[in-house]
Parts: sequence; structure tokens; C-alpha cells
Amino acid sequence: MFAARQVSRSAFGLAQRRAFSASASNATKVAVLGSTGGIGQPLSLLLKLNPRVSELALYDIVGAPGVAADISHINTKSNVKGYSPDGDGLKGCLSGAEIVLVPAGVPRKPGMTRDDLFNTNASIVRDLAKAAAEHCPDAAMLIISNPVNSTVAITREVFKNKGVYNPKKLFGVTTLDVVRASRFISQHKNTDPANENIVVVGGHSGQTIVPLLSQSGYSLEGKDLDDYVYRVQFGGDEVVKAKDGKGSATLSMAMAGARFAESLLKAAQGQKGVIEPTYVDSPLFKDQGCDFFASNVTLGPNGVEEIHPVGKLTDHEQGLLDKCLVDLKGNIEKGTNWVKENP
Repeated sequence: MFAARQVSRSAFGLAQRRAFSASASNATKVAVLGSTGGIGQPLSLLLKLNPRVSELALYDIVGAPGVAADISHINTKSNVKGYSPDGDGLKGCLSGAEIVLVPAGVPRKPGMTRDDLFNTNASIVRDLAKAAAEHCPDAAMLIISNPVNSTVAITREVFKNKGVYNPKKLFGVTTLDVVRASRFISQHKNTDPANENIVVVGGHSGQTIVPLLSQSGYSLEGKDLDDYVYRVQFGGDEVVKAKDGKGSATLSMAMAGARFAESLLKAAQGQKGVIEPTYVDSPLFKDQGCDFFASNVTLGPNGVEEIHPVGKLTDHEQGLLDKCLVDLKGNIEKGTNWVKENP
């Protein structure tokens, strides 16, 4: 049994090295802002394991040098450095970064919605966006801080105010919605979740999250369908409740953030046909007041390469999308207006 596991691990390691060997010379500096939190630490760990990353810069208001020292001992090639707010710490972290992930902020507690986090996290994201606009204006910005529907709009306004906004390089990380939708359908259908990839569109909060089972060839009916949709839309509440007020979805979110970063790195380093769901500046529903919308996006060396349309929907899915757009419009306006009132 031990020998079998040993061979399996060796084979995996060899496959992983082969998969990334061509990318080693194209590796990249990646920064994590909020690196000591519940999402930031496992996210930083996963990025340290990614051979596409040559330099990993970790920032937080406290503890980032310690986290950096800890994961720097892991035997992968990337160099890791932690930065604190002292002196030019944030500038040093961001300078030269090509990808910036922002999980900074406070987590949800029982009874809180993502919108309840708005007032605290809005100012955090605004200030970090200002620093990124100044020190790495061409970097791809990956926003994880909730409420994503609003914090992405906040980041856009900050970059616009600085005259450096590039709609192809601003992303709201909604990968967790697809991860959950795929895992939950596998439990219904008794399939391998690794082989599922349910299309999810809309936003990243409650009923703005719209799973499109029909596009993956699945159908559920009645209570099964209602329960499935609710679980995808409010899966985060399930985690908050299970952690009994001591945290929210951090480990699964870190995995989702690392997956999206990996896809962006693949595309940046020349791989073709990289498609991920993400919340971006999109033309799909601008006529309904939704400047941002999550759908499948083809990624390229310069960020967004192609925004895929939503496609054919069932009547039920159309109803979910109609509700989504009403909420999403308000969420986007909330972020946009907040920056105008709190520049």
C-alpha cells in the first residue's frame, strides 16, 4: 500500500513538473494584499506551490513578514517576502507585481450578508486600490474582498480617478460559485465533481448567483431544483453557520482564488483557450445598468480576451437572471456612488 502511494505521488510530481517546466522562465511576481487572514494564508500557501510564480509578495497590516518567513521554507523556487505598513512597505509589495490578489477585509459572521460588510471593506479596498493604481497600474487586479459585486466597482472608480483604468485587467473572483455548483450537482447525480464544470453567471452574492444547469446537460425539478439553487446561492451561509461565528468560507475561497490566478498565469504565459468564469466589465447587460457581470471569459496575455454570452436559458433560469440583474444593478451603483462620496 505504501509503495503504491509512493509511486502515485512520484508520478504526480513528475507530471506537475512537466506541466510547468515550460513556464518557469516566464514566471511572475504576484502580490497578496491581506495575506495573514483566513483566506490570505492558505491562498499564499497555494501560490507558493505554483511554479509559475517567481516572486510572492505578501502584505498585511500585521504579521505578513511572519507568514512569508513560514512559507518561504517550502521547497519551491519562488522567493517570498512579507511587507508591513511601515515606511514604503505597500509600495515595495506592489512595485513590479503583474498580478495582485485582494482578499483583505473582515469576514462574515452569522446573520450577516455580504452587503453588511460593505462599510468596513469598502474603505479597505479603496485604499489598497489607490496604492495599486500608483505602484502597479498595469497589474491584473483580482478582487476577492466581499461584497465583490460592489468592491470591483469601487476599484474601477479608483483606477478611473487615477487615469489608469483598464477594463481588461480588473476581475472579481467568482470561481467559488462554480466550484460549489459543480460539487453540489455531483452529490445529486453521484458523479465525480472533478469532471463537473457548471456554468454560473451574474454576480457573487445571494440571488445574483445564477447556476445554469441546462448548459451542462442537467435538469432538476421541483424541490430538488429549488434546494440546489439555494445552496449554490447561499453556500457561504452554510459555512458561516458550521463555523459557529468563528469564520466564513476561507479555505474553499483560497482554493478558488488560486485556481483563477493559475488560469490567468497560464494565459499570460501564452497558453491558448483558457476560459474561466469571472466578474468583469462586461457589455452583456450594460443596457440594464449592470456595468459588471460574471460569465465565462477567455483569458489572454492582456487579461480579458473574449466575454462569452450567457447563451440559451430555460424559463426557470431566465427568471433567476431577471432577479439577479435587479440586485446586481443596485450593488454596482452602491460601490460607484460610495467612491464619489468617499474619494
